[in-house]
Amino acid sequence: MINFYKNACCLGALLAIGFVAHTQTIKKLTPYVNPFIGTGAVKGSLSGNNYPGATVPFGMVQLSPDTRDEPEWDAACGYDHNDNFIAGFSHTHLSGTGAPDLFDILFMPYTGDEKTRAGNAQQAGIGYGSRFSHDQESARAGYYQVKLDDYGINVELTATEHAGFHKYSFPKKSKGRVIIDLNHSLKKPNFGCHVIAAQFHMVNDHTIEGFRVITGWAKLRKVYFYAEFNKVIKSNDLVDGGTQYFDQQLLNGTDLRAVLNFDPADGTPLMAKVGLSTVSTQNAKLNLVTEIPAWDFTKTVAQADAKWERELDKIQVEGTSQQKQIFYTALYHTLIQPNNYADVNGDYTDIDYTTHNTKGGFYSTFSLWDTYRAAHPLYTLIQPERSAGFVNSMISQYKAYGYLPIWQLWGQENYCMIGNHAIPVIVDAVLKGIPGIDINQAYEAVKNSSVTDHPGSPFKVWEKFGYIPENVLSQSVSVTLEMGYDDWCVAQLAKKLHKTADYTRFIKRSQYFRNLYDAQTGFFRAKNTDGKRLAPFNPLQYGGNGGNPYTEGNAWQYDWYVPHDVKGLIALFGGEQQFTAKLDTFFTLNSKPGEVNGNASGFIGQYAHGNEPSHHITYLYNYAGQPWKTQRYVAKICSELYNTSSSGYAGNEDCGQMSAWYVFSAMGFYPVNPASGVYVIGTPVMRKSVMLLPLNKRFTVLAPNSSAENIYIQSARLNGKPYTHTFITQQDIMKGGTLEFVMGPKANEHWGIGLADRPTN
Repeated sequence: MINFYKNACCLGALLAIGFVAHTQTIKKLTPYVNPFIGTGAVKGSLSGNNYPGATVPFGMVQLSPDTRDEPEWDAACGYDHNDNFIAGFSHTHLSGTGAPDLFDILFMPYTGDEKTRAGNAQQAGIGYGSRFSHDQESARAGYYQVKLDDYGINVELTATEHAGFHKYSFPKKSKGRVIIDLNHSLKKPNFGCHVIAAQFHMVNDHTIEGFRVITGWAKLRKVYFYAEFNKVIKSNDLVDGGTQYFDQQLLNGTDLRAVLNFDPADGTPLMAKVGLSTVSTQNAKLNLVTEIPAWDFTKTVAQADAKWERELDKIQVEGTSQQKQIFYTALYHTLIQPNNYADVNGDYTDIDYTTHNTKGGFYSTFSLWDTYRAAHPLYTLIQPERSAGFVNSMISQYKAYGYLPIWQLWGQENYCMIGNHAIPVIVDAVLKGIPGIDINQAYEAVKNSSVTDHPGSPFKVWEKFGYIPENVLSQSVSVTLEMGYDDWCVAQLAKKLHKTADYTRFIKRSQYFRNLYDAQTGFFRAKNTDGKRLAPFNPLQYGGNGGNPYTEGNAWQYDWYVPHDVKGLIALFGGEQQFTAKLDTFFTLNSKPGEVNGNASGFIGQYAHGNEPSHHITYLYNYAGQPWKTQRYVAKICSELYNTSSSGYAGNEDCGQMSAWYVFSAMGFYPVNPASGVYVIGTPVMRKSVMLLPLNKRFTVLAPNSSAENIYIQSARLNGKPYTHTFITQQDIMKGGTLEFVMGPKANEHWGIGLADRPTN
């Protein structure tokens, strides 16, 4: 593939020029971001599991309300729109995940007239939250506000990359207090969660610092903070479990809360600035004073808004107001993570708990089973410099740990989910010529991570049997299919580097999916080490994360997971006619009650948009000469399974993947094979989409008559010439240009059906 990034030394300057010029000609985009989308489900459904609080693109801090004292999986982000209680405002959160963690350094303002300081400290131990209502709550990109009903306090929050900024407006003459809780976390002892050590240190009468070391979904995280207030701390009550200490300067323990007492409110807000670090309180202070040097809350809000505006500006769309709100909120969600955990001086805590330094940022929060599918391919288009940072951070784990991330959180590996999906992310970035990546280091990392046994990846068994036996590793069908795809990716990089023996080895392994295909039933079915298939077999039966051959899905949904060899899959099914007939059944077959588990939602027949195994399937009709059916189902998903309400997603948003699906699909194409550089055309939702690319190029998609009725492509032109391919390549996009569609209400069954018009992988 052509390296469109070879002039990387000029990239930053050219991008900056492009952003300035482009921004001058458009309306602001941040008003279209609605952080409440996907924050709470209607009864019996999933919604997104998103938080509404303040953050900046790829920032370490996510300052947001927690509506649960001990969040669990159903409010893994800490917030549920159906709740009417706020426990406090913590500084770190996960966006749309299916498991909870973080919730670090919780602050909560309150008022009180306790007769004794013992009573004041006691309140810190028995509960200090407040009721609230949504009609006194607001949020936008980089800003959050709520009125605490029980105390009459108006809370405003904003953030920088490494710091949070709080503004509390107390009722006049009320006694202002702030609780800092270092024990607030996910529900203990889930994931073995407990605080190992914590500390408060009163630095002076305006400042408190400290840390906590905690284990949970991410193992042994160190979180340091440095907090300054704009008013004098008149006294403090420090609490360790049931023991209270008054006006003490230092306290160590495992169940710590601090009550900071201030003079009665005089009509001016109490403000707090809080810096975080994984390294030390000194670095937390450095982060704070560097990013928020003054007490100008309004300016910090404006700076956060400007950072979001710059990133959102990289894709300009035209459509209805509702479509733009869904689109830009989705784009916003894709840009929340991965998170840069390196301090402003480049220090960060590596996976081996030693301090390292980097000039390019150190990123974590890699929900790779989700995000390799669409979020990371999107980053290669609109975040090439950060894509290099993501890849180099993954390679850093390989160097220290021996293999690439599976699911990395706060710099730690938690082994969640299956496959080795850092591999397609790295291979995709290298093959697309993203600058700043050492190709030889990248190849070493992807190859050795594919031959070294590690949890969930028994490669010796893999090569011995040519599949994963269920009695060796559960979820065996899903693991076999997904590891086969990862092996195809390794093979492509081996081919680029002329490593013939490696290419032969890995391309052979990429075909192991054939060893589980059962022609009699037409499904991929599990085998044990004796070669016998598991019985009885019900293709509608769901698996979760163990105890079943399928991961968060069923045999129907995994029947289509061979993104690197769809042509081979079509042949397995008996040809194009049988393939499309089975797709038709897939999209119309309803399962029986009780056969669907909590990981599946957003159904169209057996298609479950609420979870990732289904995400590419609507686009498979293109490979068999029926692209109008892809157009029909993509339009249906975009219009019915995304909305502007708190239940605006069909399932967990999963660190940007659910959103990236919409961003791509609304523009008109999607990466079925995420590492191929090929995007399969669906149907454009937006009337116009413009991607601002490196080297000041733009790629424009026009569909001026696209509407709720006009969902079918009648014809297309690329740069003025007739275009009949049902795919477009990275090379086409990066050159810049215009892809224009004529849309209509009836399917054109003649466009894009030729053999040469179909995607090849």
